[in-house]
Amino acid sequence: MDTFIDHAINTSNTPIDNYSVTVKKTAAQKQHAEDMGDHHAGTAADTPMRPDAFVLTDAEKIEQIEGHFRKIMDVLGLDLTDDSLSGTPYRVAKMYVEEIFSGLNPANKPAMKLFDNKYQYNQMLVEKNITFYSNCEHHFVPIIGKAHVAYISSGKVIGLSKLNRIVQHFAKRPQVQERLTMQIAEELKAALNTEDVAVLIDAHHLCVSSRGVEDTNSSTVTSYYGGQFQNENTRQEFLKYIEL
Repeated sequence: MDTFIDHAINTSNTPIDNYSVTVKKTAAQKQHAEDMGDHHAGTAADTPMRPDAFVLTDAEKIEQIEGHFRKIMDVLGLDLTDDSLSGTPYRVAKMYVEEIFSGLNPANKPAMKLFDNKYQYNQMLVEKNITFYSNCEHHFVPIIGKAHVAYISSGKVIGLSKLNRIVQHFAKRPQVQERLTMQIAEELKAALNTEDVAVLIDAHHLCVSSRGVEDTNSSTVTSYYGGQFQNENTRQEFLKYIEL
């Protein structure tokens, strides 16, 4: 029987490299893991995080991930003395912590500065075609897509760039698309103090196109409609603006 690494919640200050325990997985447990990945099922609306997720500094995380990734490459049989490969474990670790998974750290959440709606603009504002790159939490391969967001002001407005930054923040973590959609919507609702928010995401999943069924043509669409966007006419106006 193969050996796998399993995790349980660590409520102490034990370093992460002592936190993993080696266990034997049954055939049923292996099948469950496969099923979760192939069906792209999520388990929670919030990103599953341990309570001690930020005990380590970013530098400490990079150091530990570098060591673990070096072991992965070694197990795969790669020659880590090769000039092209020798720096890869560090590069991957730095990319994970500072770039593609930086949205895990709440300290990196963009500040939401609001402004008075002095123009008294009371129609929907739509920011469409926000390109994002995320990663599937089941296989850690990219999700590449576009997000379209809209809101109707309740008296306050937000800088346009902040709409992009909200999308990017929640995309930069291991994700499932349904959760990403909801997290963006909930953040906008809280920041703007309004239920009148719409989010639509159209994305390609490399866990579908580069492995498994290897379907390179399909995309996944998810949406959230709150407040006035639950009205059919308002929703259709939004869809017309983004041409979907």
